[in-house]
Amino acid sequence: MIVVFVMAAVLWGTGMAMGTPKRARWTMIGILIGAVVLAQLVLPDGNPLRQATGGDVRLWGLLLGIWAVGLGYRAFLRMVRKQAEKPASAVTPKAGFSATELDRYARHIILREVGGQGQKALRNAKVLVVGAGGLGSPALQYLAAAGVGTIGVIDDDVVDNANLQRQVIHTDARIGDPKVQSAADAMTAQNPFVTVRPYQRRLTAQDAAGIIGDYDLVLDGTDNFDTRYLVNATCVALGKPLIAAALTQWEGQISLYDPASDAPCFACIFPDAPDPALVPTCAEAGVIGPLPGVVGSMMALEAVKEITSAGESLRGRLMIYDALYSQVRVVKAKRQPTCAVCGGTEVSI
Repeated sequence: MIVVFVMAAVLWGTGMAMGTPKRARWTMIGILIGAVVLAQLVLPDGNPLRQATGGDVRLWGLLLGIWAVGLGYRAFLRMVRKQAEKPASAVTPKAGFSATELDRYARHIILREVGGQGQKALRNAKVLVVGAGGLGSPALQYLAAAGVGTIGVIDDDVVDNANLQRQVIHTDARIGDPKVQSAADAMTAQNPFVTVRPYQRRLTAQDAAGIIGDYDLVLDGTDNFDTRYLVNATCVALGKPLIAAALTQWEGQISLYDPASDAPCFACIFPDAPDPALVPTCAEAGVIGPLPGVVGSMMALEAVKEITSAGESLRGRLMIYDALYSQVRVVKAKRQPTCAVCGGTEVSI
């Protein structure tokens, strides 16, 4: 077998010295290996030539199989590159995707459910995230990484040392800084191709419609029911889809609320705020650190699916994730005709 490798090396070196094209050199080596395999098949056991070239055709079959896998993988990489570059002129906005963007989003573009059109939709989308805490942190990071063109983030809080156990978009050096600015700096550092709009304030009934009205989709990761109901009522009034999630200790839940598409709104599922004594805050009850990352990432994923029209969303379904026992339940949720927010009554915001 060593003799065959030496002969192949000689053929390659000679061809290189003579300026023979690579394709011709590979052809010569292929003919050589083909002749060796033929000799293995037709010559009897014990033949000196067969022994000198390996003695067993199965060994050559294994080597050829490994070589074929390598060539196939190389061809696949070329196809991915070609697929990533192909949509640039066909499906992108007038300015087009830069070469850096194409390379960055290549794993999206080769997905059949996303493709160039889906990546274009992501770049043209405007998403508002209410809350830059535990849920907002991973949601914001993945929206920025995915290439969502305009991302708004509203929060009136500052980074605190106790946040860093779970709010992964912030750093120790940012303690004391406004969360929205900390998040904006992290997002633009990760992806300079997105535009981030920080709103350092608490969302109020006076400005909710003005802010939310400028976005296509809203993600609510707040930790108080007053803001949740305000965001929900505003989204219902403006016909905006809302992805909302909540956490407690080891459990999280998430759904997409959209009465405009005949799905329930948040108030259909939770018509009344529970007694505060029955719903302790994370500071009072605790929350396991990675849980907001899991559920917040689900929020970003649902947002990407909604924008690109990929797969089946959580519209009309409530997903409940129990991290302690590694269980996921999905329950159907229906719009309530008697809902005070979306059940046919006038919504005031």
